[in-house]
Amino acid sequence: MAYTLDHVMMRIEDEEESLDWYTEHLDYEIKGEMDGGDFTNYFLGPEDMHEDGAILELTYNHGDHEYEMGDAWGHIAVRVEDVEEAYYELMDEGVEDYRPPEENPGYAFVKDPDGHEIEIVERDHGARWSIDHTMIRVEDATEALGYWTRTFEYEHTGRWEADSFANYFMKPEGAADEEMAVELTYNYDGRTYDMGDAWGHLCVRVDDLDDAWDDMLTRESADYRDPESCDHHYAFTKDPDGHEIELIER
Repeated sequence: MAYTLDHVMMRIEDEEESLDWYTEHLDYEIKGEMDGGDFTNYFLGPEDMHEDGAILELTYNHGDHEYEMGDAWGHIAVRVEDVEEAYYELMDEGVEDYRPPEENPGYAFVKDPDGHEIEIVERDHGARWSIDHTMIRVEDATEALGYWTRTFEYEHTGRWEADSFANYFMKPEGAADEEMAVELTYNYDGRTYDMGDAWGHLCVRVDDLDDAWDDMLTRESADYRDPESCDHHYAFTKDPDGHEIELIER
């Protein structure tokens, strides 16, 4: 099983405002919608995204809800041809100035209406604004790298080690450039993180849900929400830091 990253889920407080923001500023279109009774999931992405590209799932819980961002989740990153051009295009459209490219050579950051951070990175592949990676913070780099390698058969696609932190990028072996990667950020100072609830989960695709779940248990991943408890539509495990990972059959 390839365990291609299918989507990343984030929770939003105002569905109209968030949908308008992503469709107007990132040129996303709504790829699908699921009504869960007391919540609605919206699936978004660029019009011409790659067949193995990841989509963004925005979850709106009906009624008034406020979410805590936490710091265990970091950001999503989107691809553009020119970071500076793209950033100031967003500024002209009224997006708040957050971390301009002058402060971060080669990349920049904006925030969506709920405060989710979105990195803008320069790539020569993938549709404009398509999701390049999702960053999560880990408390033990060795354990986290071993987890993704053993559990999902991922391999390093890049790493950056600085004086105070390290970033490790992981993807399935043989993954297309256009697929989303997971970025593991490890800070050397021994800090701990708060998960919050504004971020939801990462999701990986599997060929057979029951077989994949058996592999999760064999590889000692957390038995969190098994297929039976989810009506055999999906299942959830957790990484060693508590980040939720959905398994879905495609």
